[in-house]
Amino acid sequence: MSVSDGTLKLYGEKCKELLQESEIRFAGIVDKEGQLISGGFKEGISPHEGDETRLQTFLEFVSKASIRKEYDESLGPINYLAARRDKAVLVSFPFPVTQILLLISAEPTVNIETLAKKIVEIFTDVK
Repeated sequence: MSVSDGTLKLYGEKCKELLQESEIRFAGIVDKEGQLISGGFKEGISPHEGDETRLQTFLEFVSKASIRKEYDESLGPINYLAARRDKAVLVSFPFPVTQILLLISAEPTVNIETLAKKIVEIFTDVK
């Protein structure tokens, strides 16, 4: 299933809403080919040196992990994957039906569980 133009616009609005959160640096929707299709860095934020490369590397890891289904039956599907680094926290949320990912980069001080709950609240009404 692909993402319709209307859904893509809604995703863009949701990413903008996420970027209002003080600790979020980047919020983007990435397709199964790894291309950014909506969202981006917060206005006025300078990416850390290599941020885009790190996001791409993280995306590759997440894509591989998200498509692995061997534990879905016993443990349930992946809700999100997170990596805490010295300079940033990276979190991804797979949308399996449309085969896209929400990718977030946040300040290292962010509480991952609180962030995950906020993201679920914002994206709950997106089909």
